[in-house]
Amino acid sequence: MDRNRVYYISALINDSDCLPQSPDGMPASLILASQSPRRKQLLRILGPSFDVISADIVETVSNTENPEDVVVRLAREKAAAVSENHPDAVVIGADTIVVLDDEILGKPASRAEAISMLKLLSDRSHTVLTGVSLQHKTTGQNILFAESTRVEFGPLKESEIQAYLDTGSSFDKAGGYGIQDDGGALFVKGIDGDYFNVMGLPIYRLNKMMRKHFPSLFHYD
Repeated sequence: MDRNRVYYISALINDSDCLPQSPDGMPASLILASQSPRRKQLLRILGPSFDVISADIVETVSNTENPEDVVVRLAREKAAAVSENHPDAVVIGADTIVVLDDEILGKPASRAEAISMLKLLSDRSHTVLTGVSLQHKTTGQNILFAESTRVEFGPLKESEIQAYLDTGSSFDKAGGYGIQDDGGALFVKGIDGDYFNVMGLPIYRLNKMMRKHFPSLFHYD
């Protein structure tokens, strides 16, 4: 998997110097189409102020679909759902999954499923994929990319898994763990790639894309 792959860029503007603007001429606003506290925390690092509006979509995932295509599609659908009512804003959609042996591991629906996932990940390496969509409906810009990070787990004891699940932190995270959690962090033997991508937002790549395609968001520079 190429973590530097840009999937698709659409721009319906002719002047490369035309920056997204609201009708009053001010720099376009920024919206994060996610209620994830981790994504909100990471996006604040980039600097621009933003609003949070949760995307109301049905997330469908199939193991017959390429994992990279899955996260890019879901990110695009989330951003599009919010952009529909906020065409002058730059909207960020994101989706994160864990992939092991070409099988997609989403958020566990039960304690038993979380146990099964963590046992599968124990003493092995897996891939964390985050798809990102940057959309500005007024100009038709739609930047899509996926970031990939390899994560290696050490061997997990049953007692460690049970103790982690007792914290309740497992159930809202792909693969059943959070690398930033006190317990989840202790599972990780090593990573290759963007650490923040595992948290749910690849901020290095996102910062580069935002500054390249939507520099007016950084009007304080």
